[in-house]
Amino acid sequence: MLKIEGLSKARGLLRRTTLLVASLLVLVSCSRDSDTTVLKMAHALPTDHPVHEAIVFLGKRVAELSDGKMQVDIYPGGQLGSERELMELLQIGSLAMTKVSSSPMESFVPEMKVFSMPYVFRDNDHYWAVLNSDIGRDLLEAGESVRLRGLGYYDAGARSFYTVDKPIHKPADLKGLKIRVQKSQTSIKMVNALGGAGTPVSFGELYTALDQGVVDGAENNPPSFESSRHYEVAKYYTLNEHTYVPDIVLISSYVWNNLTEQEQIWLQQAMDESVVFQRDLWAQATEDALDVVRNAGVEVIYPDKTPFAEKVKAMHDSIKGQPAYDLIQTIRTMEAE
Repeated sequence: MLKIEGLSKARGLLRRTTLLVASLLVLVSCSRDSDTTVLKMAHALPTDHPVHEAIVFLGKRVAELSDGKMQVDIYPGGQLGSERELMELLQIGSLAMTKVSSSPMESFVPEMKVFSMPYVFRDNDHYWAVLNSDIGRDLLEAGESVRLRGLGYYDAGARSFYTVDKPIHKPADLKGLKIRVQKSQTSIKMVNALGGAGTPVSFGELYTALDQGVVDGAENNPPSFESSRHYEVAKYYTLNEHTYVPDIVLISSYVWNNLTEQEQIWLQQAMDESVVFQRDLWAQATEDALDVVRNAGVEVIYPDKTPFAEKVKAMHDSIKGQPAYDLIQTIRTMEAE
């Protein structure tokens, strides 16, 4: 017991030290050098990712719109910490901006659970209609109470199943299969409801887990399936599109409130333009990824989504009384773009 407590304390100290070092590296999240306002932006993605390319675009547009009076300095690849650590840096004002998946935002904004629940959105057009609506904007601003203001959504596609030996055409095909999921109770419950066994495995260990039969399959969007090279061992990809989980660009509320009104306008306009730019990049990345995996011998399956959606209805009923439940009912009545 003492060893466990000692390890826990050591990990806690290491995490605090990491945050302190990151804070010192950033120095100030928003600085004014002569007539230029500089915003520090960090994320955990590689520089060849469509989201990073969109953030670079955002920075260029900020500089253009402000005629050089404002700029965004970017720290990619997890230089300043994990998504969770970067969010914490925003909260204390030591970092201006970051990009996170909407999943960890559930801890701060319960309504964000709508993105983790399966089959809330009918298709991509319906999904973007919601993100671009008052509902989407309200969700972005709901984190203000914890000093995390959302500026916009980036496309992260739809998550679908891929398997090593057995093709998935209907929910019954998942019976007895161990499917890797993120460390999320919602994801585990979803796979279990469909007949499989939701099995959390870290992403970095997933290739080996698939190759050695630790799990029978996993779920993710096409660009991630391709870039991870999981298609080398998983030869069936079923585009059942159970969840749409967007990325969110956040700014520290402390930093946002200290920008001038004109600076806020410049930044928001650049963000809005970068959303359109990134959607195009993501669409092309998805198409290219599917071409690569097909050429590598993967069978891409387009199943009837209705049986999958029917099997998880009970999950929606199970959150009655929670903030996300009423929101889901409203979303279902909305028209597509």
